[in-house]
Amino acid sequence: MQLNPEDLPKHRYVLLDRLGHHDLAPFIRTYLKKRTIYSVLYYLCNLMIVGLTAYLFLQGYHASGYDAGSRFSFFSYGIAIAFALVPLHEYIHVLAYQSQGATQTSYNVNWKKFYFMALADKFVANKKEFQVVALAPFATISSLLLVLFFLLPAAYQLTVAGCLLAHTAMCSGDFGLLSYFQFHKRMEVVTYDDVENNLSYFYGRDLN
Repeated sequence: MQLNPEDLPKHRYVLLDRLGHHDLAPFIRTYLKKRTIYSVLYYLCNLMIVGLTAYLFLQGYHASGYDAGSRFSFFSYGIAIAFALVPLHEYIHVLAYQSQGATQTSYNVNWKKFYFMALADKFVANKKEFQVVALAPFATISSLLLVLFFLLPAAYQLTVAGCLLAHTAMCSGDFGLLSYFQFHKRMEVVTYDDVENNLSYFYGRDLN
């Protein structure tokens, strides 16, 4: 978006929220509880993957040679891989930011609360631009995993399912922020990061 943060009041934008990055988790939980397209999509995706995982665990349960321990091991490998994919996830966010015009991108990690953030300092993003940024890792990584699911032998499908489940759960922040935009759909909402002060700002203006 071709606006600087200091220009927002001149274009009738008013401050809606100031989010401290240390308060990210409760903010995300609040907006995932709102009934929006993105919160429903987030929970639906998780539910579908849980169903797929349960099916893969129970498949062939009554057959001789069924080994629950082995299946759990393959599933746990997938969860471990999902954690290893976190740097790729954040890198895709950064690439998406850059594709929308951001030039000052960086990362933030809070090990105590275990969250990771890709940031674009002072880059004002509208809803359309932020959708690209927020959904890029979910769409890219999930698509690759789904392709692998159909290409790999049955034993490794539980690994893919575990990775899908863990990665989708890790996308809660992305869907929570998108839910914020959707919750305020009667306004034109924009956001930007203040990296130096560990803050993100949300501004809005009436669509009329």
